[in-house]
Amino acid sequence: MRLQHVAVTNFRNLSTLRFDPGGQFNLFYGPNGHGKTNLLEAIHLLGSVRSFRTVRLPELIRHGELRAQVHGAVESNGIRNELRLTLESGGRRVEIDGKAIHRASDLHGKLNTVVFSPDDSGMVRMGPETRRRYLDRAVYMGDIGYLHCWHDYQRILKQRNVLLKSTDKSGLEVWTEKLAEAGAEVIERRQKFVSILNGKLLQHYATISGHSEVCGISYRPDGIHSSEREEIKNELISLFKRHERSDERYGTTTAGPHRDDLNFLLDERPLKAFGSQGQQKSFVLSLKMAEMDNLQEIFGVSPLLLLDDMSSELDAGRNNNLMEFLIARDIQVFITTTERSPALFKAAPNCAVFRVEDGNLTFEGN
Repeated sequence: MRLQHVAVTNFRNLSTLRFDPGGQFNLFYGPNGHGKTNLLEAIHLLGSVRSFRTVRLPELIRHGELRAQVHGAVESNGIRNELRLTLESGGRRVEIDGKAIHRASDLHGKLNTVVFSPDDSGMVRMGPETRRRYLDRAVYMGDIGYLHCWHDYQRILKQRNVLLKSTDKSGLEVWTEKLAEAGAEVIERRQKFVSILNGKLLQHYATISGHSEVCGISYRPDGIHSSEREEIKNELISLFKRHERSDERYGTTTAGPHRDDLNFLLDERPLKAFGSQGQQKSFVLSLKMAEMDNLQEIFGVSPLLLLDDMSSELDAGRNNNLMEFLIARDIQVFITTTERSPALFKAAPNCAVFRVEDGNLTFEGN
C-alpha cells in the first residue's frame, strides 16, 4: 500500500500544501508547533475519518475557515483510488474516485495506517479508558463488523442507563438481556484480536528493545471466563444481575465491556509498575508493529506507519533497531522529528526529506 499524492487545505494550521511522498521513508522535520503532527493526522484521517488526537471536528478546521479538505491518491494491490475528505462544522463527507460514500465499510481498507505518537506511550501509565479506546480502534481497523456491534452495545447501554435513572424499572430485564447479547459479541471480537496480537508481540519487542524480556498482552473481562459468544452472554447476564443494586443506586451500568481493561505484562509482571520508561515505549511500539502484521495478513498489503515525534519517543539504540527493522520491510513510513535523526542515515537513500515551518512544506530531497 502506497500513498502517492497528498493535498491538504485549511487543516489546522496547514493552509494549502501538496506533495508526492517517497515510496518508503518520509521525514518531516522542523520546530514543534509548526504542523508536523497535523500532517500525519490528516493522512490518518483520510483512511479512517477519525482523528487520533481529538473528537472535536471544529478543531480540525483552520481558524476563520468554513471547511478543511484532505485529498490523497492511494495504490494498493495494483489498484489506484482517489480519496477525498471534506470537513465542515456540521459533519464530514468522504468521496472515493469522485463518488460520495455513506457507509464506513466502503472506506474500510482503502488506506490503512498505524500511528505511534507520544499519547500512545502514555497509555501504559494512564487509566483503563485510554487502553479501551486503543483496543477498540485497533480491532476496528481490521474488523469492520466490530464497529457495528460496538455501536449497538453503546446504544443499548445508553437505553439501560436511562431506565436505571427512572423510577419505573419495568423492562430492565429485557434491556439487560439485550446488553448482554451485544456485549458478548464485543468481548468475543476483542478476545480474538488480543490473542492474535499477543502472538506477534514478543518478537517485535525483542527486535526493537534489543532485550530478551518476555512480554505479553491479555484481555480478561470482569466475570467472564468463556470465549464462546453464547456462554459469554450468559456470564454477562449473571454479572449484570450481581451489580443490579449498585447500578440502580448510581443510575448507571457499573460493569461490562465498557469498563474492561487490557493487561500489559513484562516477565509476567505488570508493565506499569515494573517497566522502565524505555521498556514501556518499546512495548507500545511493538504493539503497533504487531498491529501492522495483523493488517497485512487481513488485507494482503502493509499499512502505512506514522511515527510522530520519533526523536523524543525512542532513544538512539531503539531508533537504530527500529530503522533496521523497517528498512528490511516493504512499508511506507512517515516520520516527524525536530531534527534530522542520526538513526535515519541508514535509510537516507530511500528517505524523502521535508521541512515543515509555519504550516508550510518544503521538499529538501533525499
